[in-house]
Amino acid sequence: MRRLNPLTPIVAIVSLFLTAHAQAYVGPGLGLGAIAVILGIVISVLIAVLAIVWYPIKRRMAARRAADTNPKG
Repeated sequence: MRRLNPLTPIVAIVSLFLTAHAQAYVGPGLGLGAIAVILGIVISVLIAVLAIVWYPIKRRMAARRAADTNPKG
């Protein structure tokens, strides 16, 4: 098995701090698309949580309403 050079981790860490600017441009279309994707994911998670919480509450309210309209005995 080959051994790593002891300077390899030091060179890797130093190279992370010596990076140049990317000179990249994010246009309005890509920016708005990224915002739309993020909002879509957040809203879908919120709707899923709401559905998981709401349906048992709705079922319990319906059962209570049915018990109030049809009293036994």
